[in-house]
Amino acid sequence: MSNLRAVFLDLSPLDQSDLDLSPLRAAFDELVCHEQTADTDIIERLQGAEVAIVNKVNLGPAVFAACPDLKLVLVAATGVNNIDLEAARQHGVTVCNCQAYGTATVAQHTLTLLLALATRLPDYQAAVARGRWQESGQFCLLDFPIVELDGKTLGVLGHGELGSAVARLAEALGMRVLVGNLPGRPPRADRLSLDELLPQVDALTLHCPLTEHTRNLIGARQLQAMKPTAFIINTARGGLIDEQALADTLRHGHLGGAATDVLTSEPPSNDNPLLAADVPRLIVTPHSAWGSREARQRIVGQLSENARAFFSGSPMRQVG
Repeated sequence: MSNLRAVFLDLSPLDQSDLDLSPLRAAFDELVCHEQTADTDIIERLQGAEVAIVNKVNLGPAVFAACPDLKLVLVAATGVNNIDLEAARQHGVTVCNCQAYGTATVAQHTLTLLLALATRLPDYQAAVARGRWQESGQFCLLDFPIVELDGKTLGVLGHGELGSAVARLAEALGMRVLVGNLPGRPPRADRLSLDELLPQVDALTLHCPLTEHTRNLIGARQLQAMKPTAFIINTARGGLIDEQALADTLRHGHLGGAATDVLTSEPPSNDNPLLAADVPRLIVTPHSAWGSREARQRIVGQLSENARAFFSGSPMRQVG
């Protein structure tokens, strides 16, 4: 792989100065890393590069047309909606992504959110900070109802790598797991339709991709079909849940609580319905479920593997 030049256009979402990048550097003769890259700078920075490495930077038809040396795009994530795959194909550019690098981390985060909702952890923490425990006339403070998950039912939408990992953790807590059929996919006898699933679950967790079939999969009607005490967790993609409908449902006291690690637009604007200060029993985390150091180091390893495999004639994790 002599004279092989790669450019990483947006390293900062991946590396918090805590990763070993040497496997990636060793895959190329030259690796140029930029913390971030504006759309107006993409073409200039990719001139003379055979490999583009991106996390969320958009690569469209104009980029592929203007960068004739480009042979390979390495995506430092699983989702490739920021890459115009047809344009890449037309210009003979291979696109490879990273897969299953964050299974344990995302599953852990999902269970953390579920446990925080069930134990009312944010409410109790806030109560202690306000001095409520110190003012209590007894040894404990039990202002907020606590739910025991043992014996409860978890519904899973998206029972692939992540969904099945979450299901195993939930079963370890004594939960019964039901799996739902996803719209746009052939129904399976061992899975329930959404209308059958929702009324039965004490908690619902989403692990499906965002497609034309799953956008706003959970809207006002679906939320009302759930038990008024049920929890809903989304660590998959923003857009799977109608955000305004969820905010309204929580305000009206239906649902035991909700937690999301993803929003429709990221970074979100201040007017996002789920960032309003008056939405009760809601936990929002900043798309951090995937971000353990271990998971991010696995991405570095997979990027290096993908590069070496491509230039040895056997591409790995090719998409499109």
